[in-house]
Amino acid sequence: MSNSITVPGARLTYDVAGSGPALFLVGTPMDATGFAPLVPHLTDDFTVVTFDPRGMARSTADDAAAQVTPETTAEDLHRILAEVTDEPAYVLGSSGGAIGGLALAIHHPDQVHTVVAHEPPLSLLLPDADELRTTTIGIVDTFHAEGWQPAMGQFLGMTGVLTAVSVNDQPPQEPDEDMARGAEFFLANYLRTVSLWAPDLDALRAARPRIVVAAGKTSTGQLAHRTALALAGELGVEPVLFAGDHGGFAHEPAAFATELRKVLAG
Repeated sequence: MSNSITVPGARLTYDVAGSGPALFLVGTPMDATGFAPLVPHLTDDFTVVTFDPRGMARSTADDAAAQVTPETTAEDLHRILAEVTDEPAYVLGSSGGAIGGLALAIHHPDQVHTVVAHEPPLSLLLPDADELRTTTIGIVDTFHAEGWQPAMGQFLGMTGVLTAVSVNDQPPQEPDEDMARGAEFFLANYLRTVSLWAPDLDALRAARPRIVVAAGKTSTGQLAHRTALALAGELGVEPVLFAGDHGGFAHEPAAFATELRKVLAG
């Protein structure tokens, strides 16, 4: 079931399916459709909530030029959760959504039972942080100078996803108007604020919600896998390996769901 809510600066669309404790699947900038393969594997046990981040797909942003920070995403998640449940929710955040989930755990801990942070791209935790910062800023500059396609090519190259796509033998998707609009908003409004977010590690260590750091079994060496391991080290926890790569929830949804249930039960 689709729903919409007006929040400061945006109108957000979210979907609810299943029954049981609330489980919020968060991808940023990925919209709700990215989790479509995973959702049916979870609805017998959970009330599954997915959403389109502000400015993406069905959700709108009032100011097309405003940067969307992880704190902004956390406030959006906070408001949607308040509409769905009065109990602390489980959160699976993937990629930038994992960063939003971590920000939610810091700023609205009473709403969260457990955050599973799957490959959060926290570039500033890595030894080559300065180089990654320069590369990230350069990608945004490329977008403004040359357009979204060259910039997305640079971004996928930086993350290592291009290699993963070739290994998975996935044919390239022909860009359409929706893809172009989403890529443009991501590059202009999300890339710098998400990839270059400096987490408050002391706050995360002290956070009341349980924080699980996850990485893909087959994404070793990719940027987000490296940052996941770095975050786990900073928090003093063992990373949990999930089926597949950075998009394992879509490529191997049944196995991913089984592992997610184990983690949440733990």
